[in-house]
Amino acid sequence: MSDNDLSPGKNDVAENLAEIQGNINTACAAVKRDPAEVTLVCVSKNHEADHVRKALVDGRRVFGENRVQEAAGKWPGLRAEFPDIELHLIGPLQTNKLKDAVALFDVIETVDRPKLANALAKHRDNTGLCPDLFIQINTGEEDQKTGISPGDADEFIRMCRDELKLPIRGLMCIPPVDEEPAPHFALLGKIAERHGLKIKSMGMSGDYEAAIRLGATHIRVGTAIFGSRGY
Repeated sequence: MSDNDLSPGKNDVAENLAEIQGNINTACAAVKRDPAEVTLVCVSKNHEADHVRKALVDGRRVFGENRVQEAAGKWPGLRAEFPDIELHLIGPLQTNKLKDAVALFDVIETVDRPKLANALAKHRDNTGLCPDLFIQINTGEEDQKTGISPGDADEFIRMCRDELKLPIRGLMCIPPVDEEPAPHFALLGKIAERHGLKIKSMGMSGDYEAAIRLGATHIRVGTAIFGSRGY
């Protein structure tokens, strides 16, 4: 599977996962990285629990969902079967869904604005609960996408960590679909390095190999694992 392959994937989830793992190994070997450094986040949005279970049976435990409500209907039952799941929120979080998100997700990858950061800190202060957090950087500065602009990233990261004392573990980005992703991955890496953040969530089904070569620690792959989504 090449960096630009956006095919819907085969029906055999285990076969797809084996192919992806082989691509991860190859991409890591090209830049002398240990494949164990790369976490595959299986993006299960818009897929029914029975289909997602195939990846769990195959041994995968890290999954990503876009919407709190969908995840709330799917994952409690799966977690009863597989209690060691790590669930990531990879879609935008509205503050009115924050309480539910904190209860459900182990990682929120989309901290993207001061209002949300302050709400997470307030909830943490009131309940003692806060998952690990990634800050989403809008590397392409696209109006239709959420995320902090690169020019505001340093100040926002410092606010989240130093003022609010939030558990910021890394950064995340989604490059523009019509641009070469490598410069966006490189930009995210530079911002992360400035702040000593080791986690870089970048790369999806069509470009995860390029992301790995540029230092991704987490790749978010859905279609190449589960096939076309049932919107």
